[in-house]
Amino acid sequence: MSNTRPSAPAGPGDFPAWQRIMADVAEGRINPSEAVRRLVLVRGGGARSAMPTTPPEGYFGPRPALSAVPAAEAADAAELRRRHLEEARRELATMPGLRSVKETVEELLAWVQVQRWRMRENLSSEPPVLHMVFRGNPGTGKTTVARLIGRMLRDMGVLSKGHLVEVERADLVGEYIGHTAQKTREQIKQALGGILFVDEAYSLARGGERDFGKEAIDVLVRAMENHRDNLAVIFAGYPAEMDRFLRANPGLVSRLPIQIDFPDYATDELLQIADLMCQQRQYRLTEEGRARLREFLETERRAVNFGNARTVRNILEAAIRQQALRLVGRNLPVDRDRLMQIEAQDVSAAVKRLFGEGKAPAAGRESEAGESPAAAGRDAAMQRLAQALGLLAGPWTGENAI
Repeated sequence: MSNTRPSAPAGPGDFPAWQRIMADVAEGRINPSEAVRRLVLVRGGGARSAMPTTPPEGYFGPRPALSAVPAAEAADAAELRRRHLEEARRELATMPGLRSVKETVEELLAWVQVQRWRMRENLSSEPPVLHMVFRGNPGTGKTTVARLIGRMLRDMGVLSKGHLVEVERADLVGEYIGHTAQKTREQIKQALGGILFVDEAYSLARGGERDFGKEAIDVLVRAMENHRDNLAVIFAGYPAEMDRFLRANPGLVSRLPIQIDFPDYATDELLQIADLMCQQRQYRLTEEGRARLREFLETERRAVNFGNARTVRNILEAAIRQQALRLVGRNLPVDRDRLMQIEAQDVSAAVKRLFGEGKAPAAGRESEAGESPAAAGRDAAMQRLAQALGLLAGPWTGENAI
């Protein structure tokens, strides 16, 4: 027997609504839960007489055996999704600071869940529109929270994949007419089923009326409407710039119902982040090293271009390199504790390396307590040698964004 899907019946028994809805699912324009909602509405509306109760046998392919998806396997899959959802929520809850951000995310998840329950009971419900604005300075956790939201919405069945595609102006704006729309659509296609995170979104509107950035915005707005059931777009950037961006594009505001402000971290929160980063790398700050880091953060966190957790990460990575230089340059036995400890002089040397002589705490420019002048001179010689060999390069490149 052929497994070819039969064509749709003609005449009064035709059901074009079913065809349209299933085509939307197949092409990723809507997710399965939205398909169910639309089918219920179609069947309950005026189209009842024109649509059969069920499609003809074999229309959607061979009917699977009842044992194809045992109830136990379905229950296991639901339990796995529940555990993944709780894991993502715990990750968000244990992030230092961000109290208002966490409250807003929990509010969003609760609203999504209630809409799903209302849909199940055939009550009036609103399809979740999940496009958002994230306002905050660098290093305040915007990208990390976006990734966690994607995972949560996937495990709740709202997004089919829950992945995050991070883009900036260069990924969306082309160099000639038509190129921008093509590039932007390619990024949207990659993000379907997940989150499209547009970093420094305000840069799309900086070039004036003839700039191709406006075309990218127009394509994004259309995608936000056409794929709202299976795509979340997040526009992110500095607070003041994002406010100007939204004022200049009033059509965006109505499509961005969720706006979250990410505050700068307090000094104690930054030190918590430093401790977590050290634990992940199996290092630890000595009490003196932690005090030296606090001294720097207290002074610099109010600076205009301060990078919050990103700055902490850069300092720690540089301090780890300085620790390696110190251990290699000394004729001392190396044990587990010494390999794990980041000392005050490592932090001071890292700050000096990253930010210049004037930024290093004064105590960091002195030789270690109890150290002989000969040892201090030997360390200075080793540093000059390492610089000559290129061992003290600038900050490591890589994933420095948080």
